[in-house]
Amino acid sequence: MSPATPPLAGFVHPALFYGSDEEYLGTLVPFVTDGLAEGHPVAVAVPGARLRLLREALGADADEVLMLDMQVAGRNPGRIIPTVLRRFADAHRDGHVRIVGEPIWAGRTTTEYPACAQHEALINVAFAGRDVTIVCPYDTRTLDDRVLADALATHPTVWDATRRRDSEHYAPYAVVDRYNQPVRAAVEVADFPVTATSHIREVRRFVAERARESGTPPERTADLELIATELVTNSLRHAGGGCRVRVWRDEEHLVCAVEDDGHLADPLAGRRPPEHGRHGGRGLLLVNQLADLVRTHTSPHGTTVYAFLSLDG
Repeated sequence: MSPATPPLAGFVHPALFYGSDEEYLGTLVPFVTDGLAEGHPVAVAVPGARLRLLREALGADADEVLMLDMQVAGRNPGRIIPTVLRRFADAHRDGHVRIVGEPIWAGRTTTEYPACAQHEALINVAFAGRDVTIVCPYDTRTLDDRVLADALATHPTVWDATRRRDSEHYAPYAVVDRYNQPVRAAVEVADFPVTATSHIREVRRFVAERARESGTPPERTADLELIATELVTNSLRHAGGGCRVRVWRDEEHLVCAVEDDGHLADPLAGRRPPEHGRHGGRGLLLVNQLADLVRTHTSPHGTTVYAFLSLDG
């Protein structure tokens, strides 16, 4: 039996450190095929090049696996838990579920990374008590020491090509706090104060005009209007006061930030699938689905949610 395929039960969340394609396949192929042999549903969500590598190595077994390109499905790390991990695990509640999820790769930007690290930490909260294994690969050839150190903090166990061990540095809440950082705004920022829901129509016009000035494609402008509506509505409902909408261009993105005086105490807000029969509570979830990146900075003095939309469409 491969070092990476012990008997699995309960919630298992290892970081897999690999330094070559051989190590990657040598661990993940048995993890997948052993799972299929045991009747476990298996999903793989990894970057496109890794996905092709695994598909070829799995051969006909790949047809029995849900395979997703994480660069598409997880472009915004905030949507991975509800629409990749939970969607698959919730559809298979009768037994153990195996998932490979690789949300961090060398192409992730410094702006994206804090959301990626928080996502990895929050998996432990979202799946506590569940019967699922989620293996998260880390390429030691291309990822820097900070990323690998964070992996030790966000994963209770560590796998590599030769052994499995408990992480002595496991501290997921410390990672959530560490990357609870504000996003630096551009020098030129458009600003719109909001004090009542009756202002939402004006907010939509305001962000649409900023989008047109920035060359945002029309279909993404419509998404931005909906994002601003949901963020403002959520702020007015939960923060108990007014808020401020700010919009600026950040290189290849248009950023819409909504600031208020409230404190967002729930780190999984916007990361839970909608509950059947329950209305409301879906605003941040929808924002995560529409935006290419969502960052949140919260403190006892206020909260800002930043939604990034790609100007490339």
